[in-house]
Amino acid sequence: MPERGGVARFLMYAAVGAAGTAGHYAFLVTAVSLGVLTPVPASVIGALVGAVINFVLNAVVTFRGHAHSHLAWRTAARFFATAGVAAALNGAAMAVLVNGARLDYRLAQVLVTGTLLCVTYVVNSLWTFQASKAR
Repeated sequence: MPERGGVARFLMYAAVGAAGTAGHYAFLVTAVSLGVLTPVPASVIGALVGAVINFVLNAVVTFRGHAHSHLAWRTAARFFATAGVAAALNGAAMAVLVNGARLDYRLAQVLVTGTLLCVTYVVNSLWTFQASKAR
């Protein structure tokens, strides 16, 4: 199958990312609503839950040109390194928006998610999945 161009691939990345985002938000809202965690740590853990979902979907659907090589350990390590940095940035941004700016944690999470969607797409396109094509 021919490779997708930039805009089409970004839209696919966002679409499959909706499943990971749903997992992230479900964990966040449930943990906060039940009083198990406060919004910032619940958001960070939720981001990691979403990352697992997103890795599989992005490897198989979004960057499927070399799906088998995308499931390799090196690609997984790059994806989860990116996801780990994104989870840390997510936590920092949530802390600023929720604790500093006093935004509702749900609104803050939507803002952070939109920003990190763009950042992680660039990193995953240029480094995580693109690198496996060069081999």
